[in-house]
Amino acid sequence: MRLAYKIWLDQDGKAFGEGPYDLLQRVERTGSLRRAAEEVGMSYNQAWHLMRTLEGRLGFGLLERQVGGMAGGGSTVTPEARDLMRRYEAFREEARDTLDRLYAKHFSREQTDAEKG
Repeated sequence: MRLAYKIWLDQDGKAFGEGPYDLLQRVERTGSLRRAAEEVGMSYNQAWHLMRTLEGRLGFGLLERQVGGMAGGGSTVTPEARDLMRRYEAFREEARDTLDRLYAKHFSREQTDAEKG
């Protein structure tokens, strides 16, 4: 048996979690929402609508978009989004450590065996 959980931030619906975090990391690496969406098996239209929805719920922009041209278009992660990503990652790591300790406390073999004894 193992512990499984999902952590997300909610603001009148899901505002930020693993999926958006992963997508923004990929945008940061590739410089493109389209490429990031392709990497996770999502259409560009779905990714664009997701970002717009989350921006509305969070109250700030996640991406700065550059329309195509000679050099082509692209996207960059906003400073506010980078800060959110940093804080979300730190929170997620701390929550994981805490949940792992609680899981061990309540479901470890020693605990189960002691209770049986």
